[in-house]
Amino acid sequence: MTVAKGGKPIYGVSIGILMLDARFPRVPGDMGNAETWPFPVHYRIVRDATPDRVVRRNAEGLLQAFIEGAQALCADGVDGITTNCGFLSIYQDEIAAAVPVPVATSSLMQVSLVNQVLPHGKKTGILTISGSTMTPLHLERAGVPEGTPVGSTEGGREFTRVILNNEPELDVEAARDDNIEAAKQLVAQHPDLGALVLECTNMMPYAAAIRAAVDLPVFTMGSFVRWFQSGLQPTRFPSPYPGSMP
Repeated sequence: MTVAKGGKPIYGVSIGILMLDARFPRVPGDMGNAETWPFPVHYRIVRDATPDRVVRRNAEGLLQAFIEGAQALCADGVDGITTNCGFLSIYQDEIAAAVPVPVATSSLMQVSLVNQVLPHGKKTGILTISGSTMTPLHLERAGVPEGTPVGSTEGGREFTRVILNNEPELDVEAARDDNIEAAKQLVAQHPDLGALVLECTNMMPYAAAIRAAVDLPVFTMGSFVRWFQSGLQPTRFPSPYPGSMP
């Protein structure tokens, strides 16, 4: 006899995503586009958490809203929580302390791990949407080593402006070019780089183009969440031994 057990309202969704309150286009590959994921995800929008407020104004006054959003995702039944903005690393400790499930707020949390797999003498660089507002606290809370090189798309003509100003239209090719150019500049300035970590979850659609342009591994929030999810919900393989445990 097979007995099914309940206890939560939603099943089959291991990842809960705290979303900024935004209206800019989310093209395929963007974290906020559900078609990006090979598994179900459960979104919760944190109202008034605009891109400008979170990235340019240090998410001031939003901690409680993010905690409540995380708690609501847990009540819905998710097994782990992430966010769709790398700058929310500043709230990693507080959100993790407020919920009973694992929390991964920022793509920046990958930097130390990527460093460990690189060849000797190589290190990881960060590409961010807003280098001017990324503080040492953002990096510290994500466990990023001191001295990690940081490049930014702020000098471009499309990507940073559209996302942070929450504009309703995006020139996708121009946004891609901004990301490629920023990555090339960072690599040119730091020839000892062995990989890039993209801080911004909206950079995910351009990761392959960046990889082709700089010929380095590129890690995104997408790669991080896929790894995260694989631990929350490991793949079940058919057993070759009759009568064994599943």
